[in-house]
Amino acid sequence: MLIAVIAGCEIGFWVVLASGLAARYPLRLRRTGAALLLCVPLVDLVLLVATAADLRGGATAGFAHGLAAAYLGYSVAFGHSMVRWADERFAHRFAGGPPPRGKPGHGAARTRYEWREFGKAAVATAIGCALLLAMIAWIGDADRTEALLGWTARLGLVLAIWSLWPITHTLWPAKPKKARKPADPARQD
Repeated sequence: MLIAVIAGCEIGFWVVLASGLAARYPLRLRRTGAALLLCVPLVDLVLLVATAADLRGGATAGFAHGLAAAYLGYSVAFGHSMVRWADERFAHRFAGGPPPRGKPGHGAARTRYEWREFGKAAVATAIGCALLLAMIAWIGDADRTEALLGWTARLGLVLAIWSLWPITHTLWPAKPKKARKPADPARQD
């Protein structure tokens, strides 16, 4: 059942976000849109309460509980940037805002971007692991929480793999793509 709650929270995140942005831009209801956008973190609170209630009700921690902690960590760490990403696109499309910024393509700017994203992943991992350890301490029964310790290793592995992007961009920065020369119309092969 907790997997369904996680899926519902992911869907709820996007529904609340889209509702807030739709109210803000196409409907021009700025305050309503801002209020809805402020409700986005409440979706995470629903998942946290559902996970805690399930464990408090005597459930043995399993895959879903670890996934909930990981989801919450990544949602907190990346949530603001996801809202900003969507806001830029809505503002451009419905309010004449500037074109959305993409990630830098090369050079030092791209390297900084990759390290910043890695920093968010590190924060997400720290939050996820803190939630896992808090659940283990809260339940206080090693037999019921054994599966949660495995999730700390999974999150660490994801972070280690993620580190490859900023490291490779630091060691071998991407170079600008060379412009292709237009074909010579006089030359016919």
